[in-house]
Amino acid sequence: MMDLVLSSVEQGVLTLTFNRPERLNAWTDAMGRRYFDQLAEAEKDPEVRVIVVTGAGRGFCAGADFQTLNAIQDGSYEGEPDRRPTTFPATIGKPVIAAVNGACAGLGMVHALVCDLVFTADEAKWTTAFARRGLIAEYGLSWILPRLIGQARAMDLLLSGRTFTGAEACELGLVNRSVPRESLLEEVQAYARELATHSSPASMAVIKRQVWGDWNQTLEGAESAAVRLMAESFRRPDFAEGVASFVERRAPEFPPL
Repeated sequence: MMDLVLSSVEQGVLTLTFNRPERLNAWTDAMGRRYFDQLAEAEKDPEVRVIVVTGAGRGFCAGADFQTLNAIQDGSYEGEPDRRPTTFPATIGKPVIAAVNGACAGLGMVHALVCDLVFTADEAKWTTAFARRGLIAEYGLSWILPRLIGQARAMDLLLSGRTFTGAEACELGLVNRSVPRESLLEEVQAYARELATHSSPASMAVIKRQVWGDWNQTLEGAESAAVRLMAESFRRPDFAEGVASFVERRAPEFPPL
């Protein structure tokens, strides 16, 4: 049976690839369960420092599989969605980078934007799609989009459900970088290796928790928490190694998370 999510590890970078190319990697319960299981396994694997998520073939993820949507519509749906929330990647202590190589629609767009960083192919086709299917802004997208690109732009993408390119996604501030499709994975992997080599896994885990968690904090609350977290970081071996490697002008040798 075809593995629904392929995986490979190289130089501290785990690459997960949605593997339903004949369906533009449309989301199914089974694929989602496999993806989240692999994220959970990566959390515990000391060899993995950064995670890259992409899609096989021409799509990243074209949203929920239409067979599932049809079953929900006619009342025959008997699936068992994973109990972990769609925002599960945000809870993983290691950076998760989406490499959007093609079609990124609806639920697929949600899964891209709950990653910590997003790179996209210039010509990738993006759309929220929900309003054009009689649906609503699903799985927290109404919370994420305004914080990334502002309320007016979020309203445009959600209400219109229009299709836009990866290049426009970058102009809107929705993604970190837009590049030609043929160089996408090369650029993402190079960036991921840079993190894996030069950034402390413990520091990245805490920073990730701060950034996702502080959106609901006041400035005073975030500053107070940072003072406590900074004091904790002074006691970690990562701090001594970070200073020593800088002084000695060499690459750091940080311990795994």
